[in-house]
Amino acid sequence: MIVSMTNGTLNYLAKLDQQHKEANLLFMQDQDKTVAYYEGDEPSIFEEGRDYEIVDSAGDVQNTGYVVMNNIPVSYEGRPVFEDRFKKRVGTVEGMDGFQAIRILRPLKGNTYVVFTQWRNQQSFEDWKNSQSFEKAHQNSSPDHKQKPSFIDGKPYITKYQMLQLDKES
Repeated sequence: MIVSMTNGTLNYLAKLDQQHKEANLLFMQDQDKTVAYYEGDEPSIFEEGRDYEIVDSAGDVQNTGYVVMNNIPVSYEGRPVFEDRFKKRVGTVEGMDGFQAIRILRPLKGNTYVVFTQWRNQQSFEDWKNSQSFEKAHQNSSPDHKQKPSFIDGKPYITKYQMLQLDKES
């Protein structure tokens, strides 16, 4: 299963959606950009998309909710360690109130993995961030941790989005 994402204006992405109704695209937006999200077995329809393999997942990505993407550059040699860490996670995020989905995404090009989580709303995410489960899950890799894991190959960054429902024309 692959995930593909691309950025564009809302108007442009809505046209893509109309041209590729079979793709079942989802949309999300922050203050200054809109992202189209595709998840499935077919090749990406995006000419300039970012393509990923799903390493691990839980839940179903929905067309409503709040999305947080932790973008983490990982060295080529560190990929197995990084992926293994997520596969062995204790699953506490899945049990949090408001959790909808998680995807651990391996880039097909480049070195930046995406840890995609979807929540019912922003408050659900904030509750997770302030929980003991979050502390436990991030005890060796939080922003406050003095030494970054050896597999990190750059500065991680977070992007946050609100899911957006387009008016679908028949």
